[in-house]
Amino acid sequence: MADNEGNIDAKNFGIGIPQKQEGFFLKGNENASYGIKSRLSQVFNQKSGHTVMLAFDHGFIMGPTSGLERIDLTINPLIQYSDCIMCTRGILRAVVPPTCNKPLSLRFDAGTTILTSLNDETLEDIEEAIRLNATLLAVMVAVGDPDHEGSTIRNLTKTVDMGSRYGIPTLGVTAVGKGLGRDARYLGLATRVCAENGANVVKTYYCAEGFESVANCCPVPIVIAGGKKLPERDALQLAYDAISKGAAGVDMGRNIFQSDCPVGMLLAVREVVHNGATVDQAFDCYETYKAQNK
Repeated sequence: MADNEGNIDAKNFGIGIPQKQEGFFLKGNENASYGIKSRLSQVFNQKSGHTVMLAFDHGFIMGPTSGLERIDLTINPLIQYSDCIMCTRGILRAVVPPTCNKPLSLRFDAGTTILTSLNDETLEDIEEAIRLNATLLAVMVAVGDPDHEGSTIRNLTKTVDMGSRYGIPTLGVTAVGKGLGRDARYLGLATRVCAENGANVVKTYYCAEGFESVANCCPVPIVIAGGKKLPERDALQLAYDAISKGAAGVDMGRNIFQSDCPVGMLLAVREVVHNGATVDQAFDCYETYKAQNK
């Protein structure tokens, strides 16, 4: 405790200068709590307003997908080049170094696999997310699935409630499955449902026709899923088109770790997402890194 004697009186009160109030840089989250804003600021680059997430949670429904057989060998070297990682708690504990210090989008639900009927999900414990220092809670929402639409939306609302209690934002992930579309009409509905039910960020798919309307009608940031493996240039075109039409980032997995030069591909995607590179410029970045690191 400071002594009463010998202290210098405070005098720089800034009288006449209003206290600076900064608006939050991510749309739809201005009124979120301090903890949620702080965590979102770790995921999204404050200069570009965008994020490059590295997804490797595929195993929770697909098992050891090509490129994810040995995550310690294929994924861990990539983590440093991402803004955020997306994975399950099992892989996080077993393989991901706790010293990587990357924001974590934790797969917060679990359920059926590709062997049965997808999207029959249950939630994990919020205390588990806190123990793992989760930055985002990722939950699947199966809009349009006659068997699981209601239960997955309830999962989302419960996650939002729990996350709000502890200052952890929610990532609503629009589901995939038979009969679920990927056109602007469907994606606009699915993303809006996620946002209306409290998701701070939404992960969905890109559609070539009408994506601007999807992005503009969603009041929170949209992050685009990479989907199935594409040729590298096509994947960069996907990222470029999505960002150009309103996406706030990409969450890519197979288009990164199944590439013949994963680090080069991740660096190229970053050029598009954060630095406004054209597809040609980004592809040149990929080819240059690949040639230099044969």
